Amino acid sequence: MLLAIDHVAIICSDYQKSKIFYSQTLGLKILAEHYRAERQSWKLDLALPDGGQLELFSFPDAPSRPSRPEAQGLRHLSFVVADVAQTKSWLEARGITVEPIRVDPYTGKEFSFFADPDGLPLEIYQRR
Repeated sequence: MLLAIDHVAIICSDYQKSKIFYSQTLGLKILAEHYRAERQSWKLDLALPDGGQLELFSFPDAPSRPSRPEAQGLRHLSFVVADVAQTKSWLEARGITVEPIRVDPYTGKEFSFFADPDGLPLEIYQRR
């Protein structure tokens, strides 16, 4: 039945800042960008290397996402990487604060967390 995740949608507080973060800092390819005047909202489609997509939206007066303490709902977005330490260094070279690398006690795989401009937790996780 379910085969894969097609896309993940993110509502951002500062559209231009998030657009730069995801497309230039993280290097995701922009597939399409549309302004929806009736909603006063931007929609940006970004390609992930595996064929999945991220969608960025801007909405006027969207409430902040509670992160701490953790709220119910989507906890974080995780990206598979070949080498967590190398990716951590790559992100830090771009001015992104990355938590220390940890090891998942159940899988033995390395992982770490960083955040997008709105504080959305993003994870890098060792390739399976």
